[in-house]
Amino acid sequence: MRVWLNGQALDTGTRRRRAEDFLPLALRNALPAVTAELDGLARIRSEHAGTDGSRLLVDLADGQMVESVLLPRDGLCVSTQVGCAVGCRFCMTGKSGLIRQVSSMEILAQVVLARRLRSVKKVVFMGMGEPAHNLENVLEAIDLLGTEGNIGHKNLVLSTVGDLRVFEALPQQRVKPALALSLHTTKHELREHLLPRAAKISPAELVELGEKYARDTGYPIQYQWTLLKGVNDGDDELDAVLHLLKGKYCVLNVIPFNSLEGDDYQRPDPERIREIVHYLHRRGLLTKVRNSAGQDVDGGCGQLRARAVGAEQIVILRRQRTPRREAA
Repeated sequence: MRVWLNGQALDTGTRRRRAEDFLPLALRNALPAVTAELDGLARIRSEHAGTDGSRLLVDLADGQMVESVLLPRDGLCVSTQVGCAVGCRFCMTGKSGLIRQVSSMEILAQVVLARRLRSVKKVVFMGMGEPAHNLENVLEAIDLLGTEGNIGHKNLVLSTVGDLRVFEALPQQRVKPALALSLHTTKHELREHLLPRAAKISPAELVELGEKYARDTGYPIQYQWTLLKGVNDGDDELDAVLHLLKGKYCVLNVIPFNSLEGDDYQRPDPERIREIVHYLHRRGLLTKVRNSAGQDVDGGCGQLRARAVGAEQIVILRRQRTPRREAA
């Protein structure tokens, strides 16, 4: 398991000994079949290089597809479900609904594929799917990455919209990941509208649960806030999030929406994004802008998978790289 998780061939020896010098004959004879089985878990269908990292479209053995992203600074974002049941109104993955769970081995296979391309020292569970809805497989993958996969525990980051099962299970694990909580708004009713099938936890309750986990682990909580123009980018929200998070052991990641033409939501103007970060910073809340990786290659939030299965006929992605000329 350790050799495979590091992206190496199963018959890899050590610097001083060849595998054939110490592996039993029966095991050496079994390695081709085991290798074929592991390689069959997942394969890279296509790679899409962008300025903020390469997005991988990954084929699973049954023909389903997920996405993973090679992030800057040796990070990797992996998917935990094919589709998602939460139905976030601003997310392409949520539009497809839940198709099936991704097994723990399929999650790990995404790490292996990435490590065959480059170094991976951090794994974030922020790709397609809601990890809390596939918790057993996700926790098994986290445990193996933290014990056999040479990933530091706080460099394993579980992202969730919030589910009581997560807060009950994580403190009991021998490998305790860092936690990223999808907040998106301070308004309870608006959050229920934006995340229609998330657990009915108010923003204040979610922060309270996050703070307890931060105290237990010593890890700062990452709060995610997808910026939606005219929806949750107003001054009232900024003052409310300051009241909610200021003084907490956390960082607020504001994520400008990855706009889709014809969608109900749009990305705030660049100047407004800068104003938001400056306003929160000046008032003592650590705030970072985190663009959804793959936006410059039309690859954020499940778009690669959507196009691969033909959803481009329904949703036309907006990416005008050059301004349109006005008709004469």
